Amino acid sequence: MTETPIIKPEDYAKDHRVSFLVVEWQRLSKAEKDAQELIEVDPAMKELAEKELNEIEAQKDTLLKQIESIVGSDNEREWPNEVVVEVRAGVGGEEASLFAEELANMYLRYAESRGWQAKSLDESRAALGGLKEAQFEIKGENAYRELQFETGVHRVQRVPATEKAGRIHTSTASVAILPIYKRTKIEINPADLEIETSRSGGAGGQNVNKVETAVRIIHKPTGMDVKCTSERSQAQNKEKAMKLLTSRLQQEQDEREARARASDRKAQVGTGDRSEKIRTYNFPQDRVTDHRIKESWSNVPKIMAGSIGTIIKSLSKAEEGEPVATDD
Repeated sequence: MTETPIIKPEDYAKDHRVSFLVVEWQRLSKAEKDAQELIEVDPAMKELAEKELNEIEAQKDTLLKQIESIVGSDNEREWPNEVVVEVRAGVGGEEASLFAEELANMYLRYAESRGWQAKSLDESRAALGGLKEAQFEIKGENAYRELQFETGVHRVQRVPATEKAGRIHTSTASVAILPIYKRTKIEINPADLEIETSRSGGAGGQNVNKVETAVRIIHKPTGMDVKCTSERSQAQNKEKAMKLLTSRLQQEQDEREARARASDRKAQVGTGDRSEKIRTYNFPQDRVTDHRIKESWSNVPKIMAGSIGTIIKSLSKAEEGEPVATDD
């Protein structure tokens, strides 16, 4: 008979990836039980029932392998404890750059409150202040699990300090949360890579500025490029840049898969697409609204100071299909 499975298919009945397989598993399990009962009540049907049981066993084994291939060995890839956070200024000029820096600091402060480690990988500052873009890594238990839904376009509405007429301006910045997987489905052909080295700028000692330690890797088939300047050696920067490139390529593939199955999901927080507008920070009304779950929170300064735990919990509940209380 079928051995006790490593995973219990019924535990994944609500998992959009395998729910249809679980339904079929349950149907076969009922048929299996019926065939066993038939042998007990009518021994004359034993041979026919045993033949049916063998067929059911083979079908259940096939289903189990399919379910396990999707969820059974995927836990480490689903919830890595290391992520790269990318923040980029969007529309809005100087105000967008200032907002991008505030978002970066928000995540760094949240990481600090969780006891996670954070380290800058690369950043580009705007001429008048703020950040054009920044990349930093965060390491800590459940880092990706908690931050995964932050990917997307964040919008700010407020009166800039330079605005004399008191008009409210709208600016944006994009955030991408890139998990660093120990195992990925992505395979990169070395022939598809173009690697450039340069001197790292900024602080870091004389060696950093005199030796070409900064590494930029270009993935020629997609045109995607990554850069790492945080380490003192070229080899270390190359290793980190390769991890980041792999993660970006993996995320693109995950986004495509998420969009393809989005219509089948009952709990849909988002597709993980960085072009999706997800949240508005309205300073005049002291309100932060997440558009995916239509929930709002007050005390914008506190949230920008890193107190985003309540938002993260609400998003997790929504993704799991639990009811979320809204604040209108």
